[in-house]
Amino acid sequence: MATKHILVIYPEVEITKIAVYRNTSLIFLKSIRHKPEETSAFQDVIGQLEYRTGLIIDELKNNQIDLGDIGVVMARGGLIKPLKSGVYQVNEAMLRDLKVGVMGVHATNLGGLIADKIASQLPDAKAYLADPVVVDELESIARVSGLPAIERSSIFHALNHKNVSREYAKSMNRSYDELKLIVVYIGSGGVSVGAHRNGKVVDVNQAFDGDGPFSMTRTGGLPVGPVIDLCYSGKYTREEMRKLVTEKGGIQAYLGTKSLNQVLTMIDNGDEQATFILDAMAYQIAKEIGAMATVLDCQADAILIMGPIMSSKVFTKMLTHRIDKIAPVSIYPVVNDLDSLAMNGLMILRGEAEVIEYL
Repeated sequence: MATKHILVIYPEVEITKIAVYRNTSLIFLKSIRHKPEETSAFQDVIGQLEYRTGLIIDELKNNQIDLGDIGVVMARGGLIKPLKSGVYQVNEAMLRDLKVGVMGVHATNLGGLIADKIASQLPDAKAYLADPVVVDELESIARVSGLPAIERSSIFHALNHKNVSREYAKSMNRSYDELKLIVVYIGSGGVSVGAHRNGKVVDVNQAFDGDGPFSMTRTGGLPVGPVIDLCYSGKYTREEMRKLVTEKGGIQAYLGTKSLNQVLTMIDNGDEQATFILDAMAYQIAKEIGAMATVLDCQADAILIMGPIMSSKVFTKMLTHRIDKIAPVSIYPVVNDLDSLAMNGLMILRGEAEVIEYL
């Protein structure tokens, strides 16, 4: 019997990444870019479902990928209900929550929706998510916010955190379940800093529209009083305020660009403001790492930092000189989410993964 292929779908705001694997071998890879003038035609990101699905199917057919060979469609997880780490088959309850945005609306919500739509057109395929961004393993004390009506929640780069932690543990001939780690993901969107104790993320900043360090496009935590004033200033609608926090803040708000390469070029050209703001971002990330160190009783085994920005010697120095006394630091500038999702798909095909029902 021929080995079934794994289709991986990874939607982002301006790009949809797709890949096809045969076992662990990558046989097709494509990043489909979405121009603003194309996506602006839709009322919201969920309205892009048919548009992005059609582009994916066209790319597969144009590159002679036999859709009948696909047995598993793995997608990047979206903002669904909080759940434990693991693999989930896309079902009606999940589709409903992805569409309504039960925990918020983001391009990641399209992952499960597109995967289900494609899998439903194939003769022998099912759609799955693995370690979506709403994995919640917070300890009770980490949920307390200071206001009973608001509870701290867990939205972070769970897939990346879990994979790099297991990779690091394996490299040290140890088990992830026995380590205390501070894990950092610095993405083009948010920055998440988590305290991992014995295989669980017991505390992590809410990296979508919540708290923590600012990033290339997100504000991170803000002083509450001025935010309240801004909300009632009459200048912004509710939706505009959300976009201000999640899409128009951070480096982009200060420097007018969300391109890391442009920021580094500005620094190379002697731009003092660009240097200062990038250092401020490193400063905030270092503070969050220090906070998570206290969660682990200042006994972290290692600090693991992921993200393309760590390819920059300038930024790496800005960050690591502030934290290298806390614990040994390991850097992972190349983060391959597609491979991570494909490995989960392979475990499904081999019957090695426990598939959890989403309720």
